Amino acid sequence: MTIWTDHTADRPISLTAPSGIDRAAHHRLDEAWLAAAWSHPTTRCFVVSGGQVLIDETPDGRTELVMTPSFEAPLTEAHRYFLGIDEDGVSYFALQKDALPGRIDQSARPAGLREAGLLLSPRDVGLMVHAVGLENWQRTHRFCSRCGERTVIAAAGHIRRCPACGAEHYPRTDPAVIMAVTDEDDRILLGRQVHWPEGRFSTLAGFVEPGESIEQAVRREVCEEVGVTVGPVEYVASQPWPFPSSLMLGFMARATSTEIDVDGDEIHEARWFSREELRAAFEAGEVLPPYGISIAARLIEMWYGKPLPTRSFV
Repeated sequence: MTIWTDHTADRPISLTAPSGIDRAAHHRLDEAWLAAAWSHPTTRCFVVSGGQVLIDETPDGRTELVMTPSFEAPLTEAHRYFLGIDEDGVSYFALQKDALPGRIDQSARPAGLREAGLLLSPRDVGLMVHAVGLENWQRTHRFCSRCGERTVIAAAGHIRRCPACGAEHYPRTDPAVIMAVTDEDDRILLGRQVHWPEGRFSTLAGFVEPGESIEQAVRREVCEEVGVTVGPVEYVASQPWPFPSSLMLGFMARATSTEIDVDGDEIHEARWFSREELRAAFEAGEVLPPYGISIAARLIEMWYGKPLPTRSFV
């Protein structure tokens, strides 16, 4: 069997590069400290709405989050979330609003993580991932799951408390597995979901169920979706995926069978590819690479041995 070298290992997975932001969770319950931090002239904030923020291009060609000093920020008290402090002592907050603010210069534009995650600096991406995750959780968990009473925001946006029964609710993260499955001939198994366009193939993925290990989830999901059994499973890396609230756990997995039987509910088509076959499919436009911020592209690259074609695809 040919041994392929991973020439992409020095590139970080999107959304996971060190941001330089200390989340400083110990300050979240200190109302006096938070008030002082919010009032400090160096503090910066940005608005998040519906998973989007404003981004803008700088004169030197970079793309940045549109942030303002706190004293110029739109008014909001309840939905102001403390995100952390950078190495220079600057504090960052996100403001949840029903709509993004307009810009006088008209140069800024709204963007979600699928676009902004490829353009922003690690600092800005880290701040945006944190803010988008909090915003989604806040919008969908306004009532106590124990008694039904409306909850109130606490801990600078990181807790919701029930004033009736005293329950505390914390931001939800759903673990999901995503796996590059190979066989004894070192082919890779890629599938196309039922709602994807023709030609788009990627790795298989699915959510971890209650009482299940992540390795068991890998084997179950592959078997359920395409009828292939999996033996050895090796963890690679994780990636925050706030669409709306997942943590993607990436794996390389070895198949012990190769016959494909797609479920038809989630997966419409699945195929085994050798490297030569996948390269030819890319060149012919028969297969669109899962290029973008997803860890799926990184898992395929680890097997492929070099970066995938740069055709943009989210």
